[in-house]
Amino acid sequence: MDAQGRGREENIDPADQWVLNPNTGEYELRLSPPSAQPSVPGPRKPAPRPADPGDDATPSARPDAPDTPDGRSGRRPEPEATPARTVPGQRRRGTPAEQPAPGRRGRRPQKKQKKSRTKKVLAWTGGTMAFVLVGAGCAGYLVLKHLEGNIASTDVGDAAKDGFSKDEAFNILIIGTDKRTGKGNEGYGDKGSVGHADTNILLHVSKDRTNATALSIPRDLIVDIPDCPTKQPDGSTKVIPGEENVRFNTSLGQSGRDAGCTMRTVKEVTGIQPDHFMMADFNAVKTLTTAVGGVDICLKHDVDDPDSHLKLSAGEHTVEGEQALAFVRTRHSFGNQGDLDRIKVQQQFLSSLMRKMSSSDTLTNPTKLYDLADAATKALTVDKGIDKVSTLKDIALELKKVPTKNITFLTVPVLDNPADGAVRKTVIVNPEQAPSVFDSIRNDVSFTEVRKKQKKEKDDAADRLKGTQSAASEVRVRVLNGGGPDGAAQQTLTWLQNTQGVLKSENGGNAPEKIDKTTLEYAPDQAPQARKLAAIMGLPGSALKPGESVTNAQGLPEMTLTLGRDFKGAGVPLTTPTKAPKVDGQSTADEVKCAG
Repeated sequence: MDAQGRGREENIDPADQWVLNPNTGEYELRLSPPSAQPSVPGPRKPAPRPADPGDDATPSARPDAPDTPDGRSGRRPEPEATPARTVPGQRRRGTPAEQPAPGRRGRRPQKKQKKSRTKKVLAWTGGTMAFVLVGAGCAGYLVLKHLEGNIASTDVGDAAKDGFSKDEAFNILIIGTDKRTGKGNEGYGDKGSVGHADTNILLHVSKDRTNATALSIPRDLIVDIPDCPTKQPDGSTKVIPGEENVRFNTSLGQSGRDAGCTMRTVKEVTGIQPDHFMMADFNAVKTLTTAVGGVDICLKHDVDDPDSHLKLSAGEHTVEGEQALAFVRTRHSFGNQGDLDRIKVQQQFLSSLMRKMSSSDTLTNPTKLYDLADAATKALTVDKGIDKVSTLKDIALELKKVPTKNITFLTVPVLDNPADGAVRKTVIVNPEQAPSVFDSIRNDVSFTEVRKKQKKEKDDAADRLKGTQSAASEVRVRVLNGGGPDGAAQQTLTWLQNTQGVLKSENGGNAPEKIDKTTLEYAPDQAPQARKLAAIMGLPGSALKPGESVTNAQGLPEMTLTLGRDFKGAGVPLTTPTKAPKVDGQSTADEVKCAG
């Protein structure tokens, strides 16, 4: 019998069988033993209870059972021993509380609880956020089908990963579009917009879940958009040509580009590969803020913006629905009235929303959790790799592990675009500051002070570099290109042979699949060779992977060097940063700030 069937057996309220496990943050099915069974084996009570109409009692167990063919009564003989204690049965709807045993104090009869739709499901539990847009936790058994039907997805091909891993760091690109679909949104400015990438946040969650970084990418950032293979309605794939020196927001919608193209553009700009995307339009802000009962904001001065329709006095407010949307859209009320100042306001808003979603008032309220789950799944469009409620639940629960004080908001360091002249409309990546920010995120380095859970793993990696080293002439290695630029394997091979004396090396061509980080795989007896090559290449200890060697054409064992996406050129060290840089305007999700 399935959980639904068990939950309705003998008129038992299903909600009474689901218990919140504080260790996992999820509801679990807890069935008490059937009321007719004693807690320990023993004789029956002298007076058998009448069978319930729904009991599946066998004929020989009923009081009116006929005698058996051998002449014995169909009833079991009544024992003379003392009756055994029985486990109290589950509470039944509409039945009075059982009378207490003689000599014992009875419990007060429980008040009949008011029915609600959320009490008949597993509720939507846990989850700090699957970044604001995914909402909180796990779907209930009885609403699973409904929530699955809410989710819209886009096939972006190899731009996104297939599935989600709980054991790795992950990057999710959050896209807010300016598409004016949905009730009440036609009057917001460009009602004919195809839906550009108006708000963009690359969320990186660390492997050990101690920290996360939310990197805002300005919509007016000048970038090069790569060629984008894009799935068409008929199932075919069309390559949309790339463009140079255009606004980032045109990576979506323009010329038929999908979210996969925005993901590819992020990789082109930052070197960071998004694993998945989550996209929402104006309705997402309205429905999610209403589902949590409003978001607290603070203003340094009065605001009256006719463009966004925001009109609020200075001080603290709680906004939801249309008012919340107006708050995150306003550009003419803060700072220099540009997109960079609006990004700061949006970061403050998201921080407050995160605090609200992780508060006990939300997490312990089944109605709010259900409404939040329903609103979140309706508001989202995601890639095929995560278009299951169970997967979104997993993402939310992983995010729940990250303390809000260790979630850092920051913006890509930029400079005014000199091509704009005196009129500052667009920005470019700051070539001095941005690379160290991108490197820190790519190498899973926190922007807050945290105690790493993976310290032992890092110590082990550092130990791999310690010990004797072979001579360069004794290093035998095969070089593969697993994510570097075209020709990276041959470039490295030439450099190793002509300048470093690593003559026993060969070009293995392209690796079977692309990888983010360069690796060097070697057998145990090749450790001295691996340490020498690591010193020559500037490889970190984490790049060394003890394993098995391969055999070359001459039947000799050799190591395998696979160049990843982090490859920066022959002779350029790949050592990872140990400390993230400080970025102007960065903040954490636990900080309360007033917009102004």
